[in-house]
Amino acid sequence: MKIDPNELYTRLMLAESDIDNLEILPLGGPEGDDEPIEMPDELAILPLRNTVLFPGMVIPVTVGRQKSIRLVKKAYKGDRIIGVIAQKNQDKAEPVSTDLYDIGTMGYIIKMITLPDGNTTIILQGRQRFRVSDYVREEPYMIAKVSPIEDYFPNQNKKESKALIQSLRDSAHRILRLNPDIPQEARIALDNIESPTFLTHFLSSNLNAEVAEKQDLLEKATISEQAVKLLELMMREIQMLELKRDIQSKASSDIDQQQRDYFLRQQIKVLQDELGMETPERELEDIRFRASKKKWPENAKKHFDKEAQKLQRINPMAPDYPVTLNYLELMVDLPWGEYTKDNFDLKRAQKILDADHFGLEKVKERIIEYLAVLKLKNSLKAPILCLYGPPGVGKTSLGKSVAKALGRKYIRMALGGLHDEAEIRGHRKTYIGAMPGKIIQNIKKSGSSNPVFILDEIDKVSSNFRGDPASALLEVLDPEQNNAFNDNYLEVEYDLSRVMFVATANSLESIHPALRDRMEIIELTGYTVEEKLQIAKKYLVPKQRKDHGLDNKSFSVDDKALVKVIENYTRESGVRNLEQKIGTLVRKIAKSIALEEEYPKTIKAEHIEKWLGAEIFDKDSYQGNDTAGIVTGLAWTSVGGEILFIESSLSRGKGGLTLSGQLGDVMKESAVTALSYLKAHSDDLAIDYRIFHNYDLHIHIPAGAVPKDGPSAGITMLTSIASIFTQRRIMPHLAMTGEITLRGKVLPVGGIKEKILAAGRAGIKDIIMCSKNRKDVEEINASYIKNLTFHYVDTVQDVLAIALLPEKVKNPMQFILPEEKKESTSLSVN
Repeated sequence: MKIDPNELYTRLMLAESDIDNLEILPLGGPEGDDEPIEMPDELAILPLRNTVLFPGMVIPVTVGRQKSIRLVKKAYKGDRIIGVIAQKNQDKAEPVSTDLYDIGTMGYIIKMITLPDGNTTIILQGRQRFRVSDYVREEPYMIAKVSPIEDYFPNQNKKESKALIQSLRDSAHRILRLNPDIPQEARIALDNIESPTFLTHFLSSNLNAEVAEKQDLLEKATISEQAVKLLELMMREIQMLELKRDIQSKASSDIDQQQRDYFLRQQIKVLQDELGMETPERELEDIRFRASKKKWPENAKKHFDKEAQKLQRINPMAPDYPVTLNYLELMVDLPWGEYTKDNFDLKRAQKILDADHFGLEKVKERIIEYLAVLKLKNSLKAPILCLYGPPGVGKTSLGKSVAKALGRKYIRMALGGLHDEAEIRGHRKTYIGAMPGKIIQNIKKSGSSNPVFILDEIDKVSSNFRGDPASALLEVLDPEQNNAFNDNYLEVEYDLSRVMFVATANSLESIHPALRDRMEIIELTGYTVEEKLQIAKKYLVPKQRKDHGLDNKSFSVDDKALVKVIENYTRESGVRNLEQKIGTLVRKIAKSIALEEEYPKTIKAEHIEKWLGAEIFDKDSYQGNDTAGIVTGLAWTSVGGEILFIESSLSRGKGGLTLSGQLGDVMKESAVTALSYLKAHSDDLAIDYRIFHNYDLHIHIPAGAVPKDGPSAGITMLTSIASIFTQRRIMPHLAMTGEITLRGKVLPVGGIKEKILAAGRAGIKDIIMCSKNRKDVEEINASYIKNLTFHYVDTVQDVLAIALLPEKVKNPMQFILPEEKKESTSLSVN
């Protein structure tokens, strides 16, 4: 049974279009007669972008241009005849007449389908070639004057022509054998084509060639010329297919394990593409895209490009691939040249610092100074601050407030127990599991190159065989060097000069001397009772109330109750234990509310012992000094100031000196110095020199289980010894602090604020100290010292003139000197 080749080809072309009942016209004409359709003088021209229509061929064409849609719709309603010409430039979106070839094919619209997306698909059947002589108009679509070109095969019955046609058939069969992608139906269609003209057009239309080459075939004057050119192109296609087959055959015969792995990876790649997973190519493309937006330093950009090219050459399954990929990701994740804008509203910054922290005036003033200079200059190397003080005074939380006031990102890095230098400088990339140092990691995490960076517990950095992290920090914290910080993993210098580093420490002694020299030390002393009371009222009680789900109306705490908790249940510089005790009180309230029990709306001092148990600490208070030899001194501790009592007594002996109360070397030296001074100046105080050789002196400081040391008890010891030797009592409600020299000079000491406030709480009214400590007193809030009188001295004589009362103690006991047994001196034995 013979099959109409035109109909078979049409069915092959439309096999996947699901178009039923399609009307296939014979080449004779639309009405089915044997005569060809007569070509009109003018044709509406439809430009084709990527194909060429040959006479006798049926192709589907999707029309998307508005001009083309108007053309086909009008033609479909009329005689369905249009002219089809290929574009010279396929990328031209709206071609004009000069963008089209001169020779095209008259086509008949068999079917038109409107698609949901607005495009229109038409089924075209090529009829006859034509040549454009002129274009009549361009709008609303192109219309051209055309002249037909006859298809003829000269001498087609000659041997040469028959050989040419047979060569075309043989070449087509060879292509079918070499290309398994061509369907079997094409072979059937090829075998049933008898017309040399139709065979030439059929093979030309289905040839794997460029549009320009197919247009060249269409423009040949005769079918024989077209067939010769077609055979040349087909032979080229055969050569390409045979070469491809040979390469595949050779590759398949030489395949080894590595090639097998490659093909498996290609399959994995296809699966990854289907699943939307990242592939090595996509990863590298994404990294390059992100890198294009970076504000690289020139050396960093060159280094990145070099590493990216290296990654491109590495096999994705090689061990070096993820190492290099992670390195490039780190480089593009770092905020090169990206800075947050500083907030220069100094009043706002002051409000934030005051709202977050009570007291700490020096620290706040230093931050405001930094902001002021930065605002005026708009450029300043970030200072390296070190907040030094006891635990719990707010050093770390102050860093958050600084970041909030500046409007910068906040980073905290705990250095406690750090003993590996690589934690600071990073590891070399050559090591397995290499990572950048924590400095670079935290900068990456913050997303900014000018954060506030808290180096917490810098005094607790240790060293071992892995290196010395404290020495590694020298480069980080040196304003002259950290603009080119070199991390071992990053391998490129990174600018840390605009990072504001804030270190915290509990002790300066354990900090590396060179490291301490690079930092500006700001001391945060312990809070006084008055400051703790304000902190508890403004911060701790509201915080605990909120944490336990209570509102402001649930309860309130009396000031006396808070003071009792501070003095009798906590003994610390900071407020951590105080917050815990307040939390205990709040839980008692929460429990009563949950059980619907009665509870006091205002917590008073009498409720504290019931809820917190017996008092833990006793508050020292002034005990009076009616006996000679007892003097009240002032001492500084890590948990605040305290008063202490120094007692002296005399007993018969040979001039020995006994010290008790677990005194340190400095206090022992102060006692020896005081005794030596009195021996040298005994005449000034009317002391019989023989007493020093015939009586033993014992100096004791109570609370013997507590270690005591420091120079500030010098004048206190001297006054106590002078009092016992002269039997003159001390002025009531008097305390003193200061260091002495062998010449009788009084030197200034530290911890004045804590000592003075402790004296005020203990009931002291007069305080003696060195005149050079006057500046320290002036820095204290006037409301804290309004009931105190200060006596500033420069010499020991000034101290004794103020401290010793003129009258002697009346004591019935008498000590007899060896040389004058009948004339004894009355001395008090304590």
